[in-house]
Amino acid sequence: MDTTENKITVAHDGKNIATIAYMTFIGLIIAFVMNNDKKDAFAAYHIKQSLGLALTGLALGIIGMIPILGWIINILGIFVLLYMWVMGLMNAINGKESPVPFLGEKYKIWFKNI
Repeated sequence: MDTTENKITVAHDGKNIATIAYMTFIGLIIAFVMNNDKKDAFAAYHIKQSLGLALTGLALGIIGMIPILGWIINILGIFVLLYMWVMGLMNAINGKESPVPFLGEKYKIWFKNI
């Protein structure tokens, strides 16, 4: 009976860490540090997805410095990024290990060594 309780606790901890990863860039760092001790695969998956979203947001911010065309791309990109973030957060809360829309598969490839 202890093993079942331990599995539930580990799954619950991984879900919490995964959810924290989507809460701002500081939350991503906290989740990364918390997962270093436990090495939970579910949490690591969502940390990678959240890292991809953060870097995509940084790239959009840099593109937004370009007058007119960059501003348009930035505004549209922020709405798409918001949608991706909500989907990733909902996947983490619901315990699903599915990639965020559009770039989630790329994030898995790009950050496989993290």
